Amino acid sequence: MQERGDPKRRIEFLETCFEVFCKYGLENTSLKILAEACNVTNGNLLYYFGSKDNIIIEATAYSMAKVEDDFMERAPKDFDDIERFLNEMPYITAKLHGDKYRFMYQVYASPRYKKYGEGFFIGVNQRYSQYVKLLSLNLKMPKDYIQGMIYIFVRAVVHYAMFKDEEYLKLELNAIRTSLRAYMNIEKGETR
Repeated sequence: MQERGDPKRRIEFLETCFEVFCKYGLENTSLKILAEACNVTNGNLLYYFGSKDNIIIEATAYSMAKVEDDFMERAPKDFDDIERFLNEMPYITAKLHGDKYRFMYQVYASPRYKKYGEGFFIGVNQRYSQYVKLLSLNLKMPKDYIQGMIYIFVRAVVHYAMFKDEEYLKLELNAIRTSLRAYMNIEKGETR
């Protein structure tokens, strides 16, 4: 579907609708509730998006990409900054984005939207590859090494944001710290 309407207003609608979906959930959010939150009529939202399904798909993809950008803005600036990132990011993410991750998984786990989730996660992989290149320069570490750790970290952070599972988080963070220590030992020429 070709995008219709004012692009700035469209973005505002996507952000507002996503917030409403996160608050009420997939099943409990009607087009009427979305329109009221956006201060427009049902017809106005349909003019912009064509259907409630399109609102769900577009709002989820747009908003979760913004969450990723927020994540990467807080990424370590250099190797010495990694510990700060490991310590604070799970809790910041849980506070700011836990409800967003819960809704995203509600959408993409639904058979109705599964193919859109597959497409979204192809984009996630591409965006993370770009993030890894930037982190590699900042951290002065090989891209291959960072790629695996970032996926472990993101999985742990998202899991914590959704379920507040402190034990799982600690296990994953310890695995990352162990890997970092091993990397540093290799760089120093130390082996066990």
